[in-house]
Amino acid sequence: MKCDRCQNEDNMYFYLDKEVYYCRKCIVFGRINVGETVEKKTYTPFVGETHLQLEYPLTKYQKKVMKTLKEAIYNDKDVLVFAATGAGKTEMVMEIIEEYLNGGKKVGIAIARRQVVLEIRERMASAFKEIDVVAVCEGDTDIVDGDLIVCTMHQLYRYYDCFDLLIMDEIDAFPYANNDVLEAIAQQSCRGNKIYLTATPDEKMLDEVKAGNIEQVELFVRPHGYPLIVPAIKIGSLTKQTIELYLLLKNNHARKIQTLVFVPTIALSKQLAILFKWVFTCRGFTSKTILKDKLIQEYRDKKYEVLFCTTVLERGITIKGVDVIVYFANHIVFSEASLIQIVGRVGRSMDIPDGNAFYLAESRSDSMKKSIEMIKEMNRAI
Repeated sequence: MKCDRCQNEDNMYFYLDKEVYYCRKCIVFGRINVGETVEKKTYTPFVGETHLQLEYPLTKYQKKVMKTLKEAIYNDKDVLVFAATGAGKTEMVMEIIEEYLNGGKKVGIAIARRQVVLEIRERMASAFKEIDVVAVCEGDTDIVDGDLIVCTMHQLYRYYDCFDLLIMDEIDAFPYANNDVLEAIAQQSCRGNKIYLTATPDEKMLDEVKAGNIEQVELFVRPHGYPLIVPAIKIGSLTKQTIELYLLLKNNHARKIQTLVFVPTIALSKQLAILFKWVFTCRGFTSKTILKDKLIQEYRDKKYEVLFCTTVLERGITIKGVDVIVYFANHIVFSEASLIQIVGRVGRSMDIPDGNAFYLAESRSDSMKKSIEMIKEMNRAI
């Protein structure tokens, strides 16, 4: 037995219902019986011509990477773009998107998290004025077709054999990482080539590169030319960390600098927001937060000085001119990749290319040490 959607062949995931077996492994996407094929729907390609409009021209480094990337894609190869956070991965693939769209091809962009889907949708709509860019994610599934589709990884189940080009951002992140169901669905959605974008590729992806199954291109210099921020470490008990956190926030308050404070748990986000609301304008931000989009916009509008957030904001989100603090940074939830992504929130703007990042911790974890080593290694490659 084999499931046509998730390619499962493990008998333990098949359930017999009135003499018909169906797959339980991907049941969250709807029932599919053994022997059934996934329904292939028709999605309309863009008809016309669109012209890419970038806010800033590509740097010589980005152009070089884009040229290599295009050569690989046109030679029918999938590509891993291994680039530092803030290096402009999205901008580097826009010219390829333009060429595919103008050639009547279907293009999809799949991203791990809803918040980033909405942000990328806005950036694409700004870059391609003539096309209809749709965001397909939780809360936005009434319209699932457009000239360019930006969706979460889970929503790829809608697009069987649909995309001539599929761009997958942050493939090492939850929920895509180590999820063979989502991986199979992603493979099934793309009839052409795939571009993988990440600042922190996992071993599985690097093994694919070593095996020659995927081409790799690298870019570690950001468009403004400034190096990645190397975080400072401050060691102490949780009480000392809290005092240090207060002093850092007080300093940023005086300098009128906003701060993202990353914490390991939802409970801690709520506790710190309550503790510090008497001193600073602040809010908690977690996966449980209601009206996330509204709160992010209010933060961008500088209504709040501080967001106490979980790792839900570690990737993709761009807030101009923020500093970052990781509270209880030695907690197991903060992996090497997670910490690199968090620090990458600093210095992303062309106008404000620098800033500060701090690890507050009881001790130096391996993840903390390795993340700093990797950041320094990327900076040496500039």
